[in-house]
Amino acid sequence: MCGILGVVARSPVNQLLYDGLLLLQHRGQDAAGIVTAEGNRIHLYKAPGMVRDVFRTRNMRSLPGNMGIAHCRYPTAGSAFSSAEAQPFYVNSPFGIVLGHNGNLTNSEVLKEEMFRTDLRHINTGSDSEVLVNVLAHELEKASVKLHLEPQTIFTAIANVHRRVRGAYAVVAMIAGYGVVAFRDPYGIRPAVIGINESYGANPEYMVASESVALDANGFRVLRDIAPGEAIFIDENGKFHSQQCAPHASLNPCIFEYVYLARPDSVIDGASVYESRLNMGEALGRKIRQKYSNLKVDVVIPIPDSSRPSALQLAVGLGVPYREGFVKNRYIGRTFIMPGQAVRTHSVRQKLNPMAMEFSGKNVLLVDDSIVRGTTSREIVQMARESGARKVFFASAAPPVRFPNVYGIDMPTRAELIAAQRSEEEVAGEIGADALVYQDLDALKDAVRRCNPKLTNFETSCFDGHYITGDITADYLRSIEIRRHAKRDAGDDEAPQLDLNLAA
Repeated sequence: MCGILGVVARSPVNQLLYDGLLLLQHRGQDAAGIVTAEGNRIHLYKAPGMVRDVFRTRNMRSLPGNMGIAHCRYPTAGSAFSSAEAQPFYVNSPFGIVLGHNGNLTNSEVLKEEMFRTDLRHINTGSDSEVLVNVLAHELEKASVKLHLEPQTIFTAIANVHRRVRGAYAVVAMIAGYGVVAFRDPYGIRPAVIGINESYGANPEYMVASESVALDANGFRVLRDIAPGEAIFIDENGKFHSQQCAPHASLNPCIFEYVYLARPDSVIDGASVYESRLNMGEALGRKIRQKYSNLKVDVVIPIPDSSRPSALQLAVGLGVPYREGFVKNRYIGRTFIMPGQAVRTHSVRQKLNPMAMEFSGKNVLLVDDSIVRGTTSREIVQMARESGARKVFFASAAPPVRFPNVYGIDMPTRAELIAAQRSEEEVAGEIGADALVYQDLDALKDAVRRCNPKLTNFETSCFDGHYITGDITADYLRSIEIRRHAKRDAGDDEAPQLDLNLAA
């Protein structure tokens, strides 16, 4: 889960890229980077931290040019944070290429060996994005004639990238002296959308972003989503080219984008995130009325922030009041990147403070987007009880998370997932709730599909264990688990700890 941006404009793009990154900050807080180009010269600045902390006036002044890409980073697949892995990545041979990537390559170790032994390229970090930029550079070199690039040459190279690379990837890249390239994996797991600014008449500006909100707020009109397997190329003069580069592409967007990852004001693959979450709440309301009519709910309270639309619609469906029972302190770090369970639990108390008047003497239904480890859910249920709640029920807008995600979300191993080996009743007992209601997977799919009936398939591996790319084995999942445990045994406090309950 990272944020990517690419812009070809008629004026300097540094401010535009910075503003776009701020709008995508929810997709990654570990590091941020901006690259711009003036002709054949590339200007790059990247560093650990939030966007607002990484860039100062002096940095922005050092990023001239009317073309550029940007990235905000979140670590995936058990990788620890390293400042060397901040993106975009740069290679200077055979062309000056910079690349930013959202997703996770599932065959990155195999590709590293190929890079070293066959492609004669050296990988310096553990980042699969560095692998990807080197694969792209190698394929561009093979496809080019006398090291000159035409649009068709670029599309041929990307078709070869698709043949070599496995996993989920939405990519923006910039080739010095040529233009900006963007492409999406053949399964369309991670999002990417194209926008246009026609203020310059016959010479429009183009922007590519992870989410439509980055386009809307910067004055770009959404053209469409990049199709699975498709590549687009916008040359430095603003001419737009596109081509399908994968022979058997199919759209399978990650359904967790709609549950939690994306901003509610975004539209992904033609489906409104906000409307999808309203539909999730409506489906939960139906399930509670049909199967849990014995629950006497006095009030519905969301866990801020991403569960609010679902909780609101759920309250409407049950005909009970919706109340804001928790006040969120937005100046506390995200709990899932904090070292150690004790620190994370303490941070929950710092981050959320209950208002006792909304809990005292009531049967409270708490609503959250999902339950992963269950540690913060347990703490929140306890906070509700301490505030005087008579009974505490818990509803999840997502189904039970039973399997690791390998396509760009750093979810824990199965041993750490509270629902992996437990029934609904057992999970309720673990988090201390009087009752627990999970969303049904079919209902979740329908909630998104109602916003765009053309979405027939989704990537839902963390719920059902079906890995859409077909290359995920038990040995692969075991290798991720071994790496994670090795980091902990070595005392690596930087290993990311994901708890989606408060990660909005």
